[in-house]
Amino acid sequence: MKTKLGQDIYESWLKKIELVEEFNNYLLLSVPTRFIRDWITSRYLDQILQILKNFKKELIRIEFKIVEHKLNDNLDKNINQNKENISFIKDSYLQYNRIDPNKRFENFITGPSNKLAYEASLKVSENISQYNPLYIYGGVGMGKTHLLNSIGFELKKTNKVMFISAERFMYQFVKSIKSNDMVKFKEHFRETDIMLIDDIQFMTGKEAMQEEFFHTFNALLDKGAQIIVSADRAPNKLLRIQERIKSRFSGGLVVDIQKPDQELRKKIVEKKTEELNNLYSENIKISKEIQNFISDEVTTSIRELVGAINRIASFARIYNKIPNIAETKIVLKDLLNVSENKVTIDLIQTVVCKFFKISKNEMLSSRRSRYLVRPRQTAIYLTKILTSKSLPEIGREFSNRDHTTIIHSVKTIEKLKEKDPEIIENINKLKNQILYNNKDNEV
Repeated sequence: MKTKLGQDIYESWLKKIELVEEFNNYLLLSVPTRFIRDWITSRYLDQILQILKNFKKELIRIEFKIVEHKLNDNLDKNINQNKENISFIKDSYLQYNRIDPNKRFENFITGPSNKLAYEASLKVSENISQYNPLYIYGGVGMGKTHLLNSIGFELKKTNKVMFISAERFMYQFVKSIKSNDMVKFKEHFRETDIMLIDDIQFMTGKEAMQEEFFHTFNALLDKGAQIIVSADRAPNKLLRIQERIKSRFSGGLVVDIQKPDQELRKKIVEKKTEELNNLYSENIKISKEIQNFISDEVTTSIRELVGAINRIASFARIYNKIPNIAETKIVLKDLLNVSENKVTIDLIQTVVCKFFKISKNEMLSSRRSRYLVRPRQTAIYLTKILTSKSLPEIGREFSNRDHTTIIHSVKTIEKLKEKDPEIIENINKLKNQILYNNKDNEV
């Protein structure tokens, strides 16, 4: 990382990263503050992931947790003190708790776009089984994980709480099969009082694993345990997940978090700016003009909004001045581009499928028939050039295909364009349709 990104960036930011644990296809890393985490995530995460893939091709993502250095020596002590309320598997490879004390109801900022999800989460934390299961869905960076964390933080005081990602559940399932220890796996997941599952859309394929999840889900409901699930889409739009599981999700309360409106974005900018003022002694005073510019222009997600504020604060600390509007546009250039680019992968897939007269299920299937491969490669190519999504993100939206498959598809279309005029014509037609449809949607 020092070689690729430079000595200054390494010393200022990356040197503070520490390895917590390595899993099958992702890493859990730690940094000492939320500010450092947000800065690294918004500026360097994709580059770091690509560097790490040189050493482990299976990696598809990186997760960060906040670990203050002064707490490191007491980590084992803290785990022992809390183990009666927070669920752990004794084996070291399964000791994993995602509850972050910094993400609570008190610092979740509400508005019309997330009020219902917030109120439902609050009700569940006050009276479990009020809504069971509670299913929260919305786009990336909208606050779903914050709400799950808030519920877990409140309920762990009096209940056994498990907060786990869908990928982590899958990893533990496979690990238990390989170690011939499914009994311990079943006992562990079925003895909890509160089950919080993040990013359920990644629990795709693997029928045996879905079978076990279904029975675990039923066992928890039968004993009166509370289940809370988050996803990036509604239950009926989940891909390669059993219909009976989707039906179970739909049987509880389903709420969505929509994109933040201007009023909510303004509240978030003001709150986060105030937090930065309190965090640093040099009192960062971002002007109202800059605050309003950020809340007006960065509209994609709350995560991007917070990242924008952190960038401006870092600029102010490094250069000892608050940037003007022109400088702010430069500092936030990539975030502003993301906000302007409203083309979605779902739109691209829909337009390409209609053009080639195939169904979306066929496109996303594992079948390699020629009449499916070319449309699939075309959709992947268009996603790469029309969106800002990373290779792993594109792979996930195309039925969890590996990033090498994504690269191969892009290169294949690029080579075909060099010698086949029909391919060029088709690509141009599709681009126009996608951008035209997107413009219509905005209107």
